[in-house]
Parts: sequence; C-alpha cells; structure tokens
Amino acid sequence: MDYQVLMELASTLGSRLAVAGAETYRIEESIVRILAAYGLEGRVYSVPGSLFITMMVPGQLPITQLCRMKNMGTDLDAVEKYNNLSRRICAEVPDPKVALQWLEDTEKIRQQYTFPKVLYGHVLVACGLCLFYGGNLADVACAGLCGLFLGVFDTFLGKYNSNAFFQKIASGFAMALFAYILADAGLSRNIDTSVIGTLMLLVPGLLFTNSLRDIIFGDINSGVNRLVTALLIAAAVALGTAAAWNTAQHLWGIPAVPAPLAHSPLVTCIGTGIACIGFLYVWNIHGAGKWLCPVGGFLTWAVFCLAKELGFGYAMCCLFGTLFAATYAEVMARIRKYPAISYLVIGLISLIPGSNIYYTAQQAVQGNMDRFIQEGTLLIVTAGVMAVGIILVSSAARIIHPIHPPVKIAVKK
Repeated sequence: MDYQVLMELASTLGSRLAVAGAETYRIEESIVRILAAYGLEGRVYSVPGSLFITMMVPGQLPITQLCRMKNMGTDLDAVEKYNNLSRRICAEVPDPKVALQWLEDTEKIRQQYTFPKVLYGHVLVACGLCLFYGGNLADVACAGLCGLFLGVFDTFLGKYNSNAFFQKIASGFAMALFAYILADAGLSRNIDTSVIGTLMLLVPGLLFTNSLRDIIFGDINSGVNRLVTALLIAAAVALGTAAAWNTAQHLWGIPAVPAPLAHSPLVTCIGTGIACIGFLYVWNIHGAGKWLCPVGGFLTWAVFCLAKELGFGYAMCCLFGTLFAATYAEVMARIRKYPAISYLVIGLISLIPGSNIYYTAQQAVQGNMDRFIQEGTLLIVTAGVMAVGIILVSSAARIIHPIHPPVKIAVKK
C-alpha cells in the first residue's frame, strides 16, 4: 500500500471538512475511521486552523503530517458531501489512489450558489428578521437594501483576505451607517429593526453552535477556541454598529426611534421562515435539506410562541425552543444520514439574541449603564440557555443512538 497516498487522502479530506465549517469531532472521526478501514491506527488532533495527523504503520516509523488551513468559512453543502464520501470510503475501502480520485470528483460536483443568489439570500434574511423584530413594510424594504449592501461590501472585503475581526467591524459599521442614511432620508419608521435584522448576517451562529458541540464531545481546546472567537466576532460586529450610530448621531443626528410593532405569532413565524430560506443561500445548503431546514426553523419559533402563550418566562421559552431545534436536528441527521449541524444552526436562527447584541453595544456608547447591564444580562442568559438545550439533547442522542459505532481497525489478510 502506498502510505503517502493514503495520508494525502486523509489530510485533504480532513482539511476540506475543516475549511467548510465541520465540527472538530467530525473531522477527527472521519480521518480515524478512514485509516482504520485500511488497517491502520490514526491519531488526529484538530483545532481551528490546524490539523495534526499521525499514521501508525506496522514495522515502520509513524508518518505525521501537519496541515494549516486559512480562509475558514461556512459551506454546509461541502460538509455533507465530504461526510458522505468518508462513509463511502469506509464502506468500500478502495485503493487509496481510487479514493483520492473520488475526493477530487466530489470537489468537482459540489454545488455552489451564484453570487446573485447569495445576495438574494442576504436580502431575504434581512427582510425576514426585520419583520420578525417588529418592523413595518417600510422598515422591511430598508432592511432589504441594507442586506444587499452588506452582501456586496462583505464579499468585497473577503476577496482581499482581510482579518476576520476587521472585516466584521468594517462590515457592521458600513451597513449600519448606510441604514442611518436611509433613515435620515425618511425611508424608515424604526431603523433599528432594519439594522438588527441585517446584523444577524454577521453574527457567528455556526461558530457558536460548533463550539458547544465540540465541548460536548470532549474537544475542550477546540471548543473554547471557537467560543472565544465567536464572542470576539460578535463584539466586533457590535462595535462596528455602535460606532456607526455614534458617527451618524454626531454628523446629522438620529431622531428618536419609536417602539417596534408587536406582531402576532403568525407574522413572526413567517418572518422566521423567510430568514431561514435566506440562510440556505448564505450557507450553501442544497438537496432535501434545503426544504427540511426552514421547516425546523419555523417550528422552533412556533414552539417558543406556544410556550409563551402557556405562561412560561422568556428563559424557559428559549430552552423549549432550543430543545426542539436540537431534537429535530438529531432526528433528521439519523433519518437522512447527514450531519445535524445544518438543521441545528438554521433551527436556532430565531433564538439567537441579535437584538440584545445591538442594544448592548448601543447603550454602552450612549452611556446608559443600567440599560447596558439589562441587555447584556439578557444576552448572557439567552446564550447560556441555548447552550444547555444543545448540550442536553446532543449528549442524550450520543448515548442513546450514536451515529457511528466504535472504531475497529480492519485487519488485512
């Protein structure tokens, strides 16, 4: 057997999973199981941006390879395609050169939305969440323009491989300043709803979800790394929007913003559904999941609204919604033999505290420390409750019905 080709196969597949946004345990298990299928013990250590692989070859010194990855992103179709490929390799155990060709064929058949469709997704997300947060039709229209502007601006910065934190600060600042210009022109009733709805495109929901799943499965270093990165990115987004508010306030002044509209549960569910469909294009989800993911997001918010109607407090409603979203994701993952992360991250969209992130930063800039503490506390509580819900369901699912059996090294006769 050509062990160098086998190492290339394992490292390339693992690296592509990592770049696409896969969880740490999925990256490591995929590599370990592929090597085990060929009768070799693999030792893998993955952290964001780096992948260490050691292959224990009988009668030889171990073969070790280090992979460094840049331009980490979110491509959930790639996660599904490469996850399925790893299953196929383990089931059929072809010659490593043939498997490597399968890998290249998979890269060629990966689906990718065109840039106009991605921009369309940005518009849908901004419009749907603006409606969700209490905007009227004029606010929704402004949110659509802000989403379109953000999609073009963020893509432009991304082509220059700019620092992720700088990119989020700059994108948040430019988008929010553009929104305040629209408000000054009298095109919006409550511009805050437009900004918050568009802001959710920058909030690292997938990174936060993956950090919790990493911690659940014992990958503490990777989980903490992702969690700190997610918090820093959220802080960068909040800083950018707060700086835009402060700039607009000093240049031309921002009029008092009226309270958001109190939409019915049906209207907020519709807004959630529109936003979920938009994220399909932003996060590149295809196939049957393209229709099943928004269903999960719609039903998650319906569960939240039902719990609220039954008299439960905000934290409990959020917990019930998270439990449903996580359960739905685990069930779909096992029925379709696909990663759960697509269903989970879409399902949790309506529960991510985008408004709290915005108002926490805004109140800090304005010096309203009481409101700052109030919004910040609610932000922490919401994130904590979501973490508990994900941990409970994922841990139970892992114990009751593990996706993979224990790794067994095949013995070549």
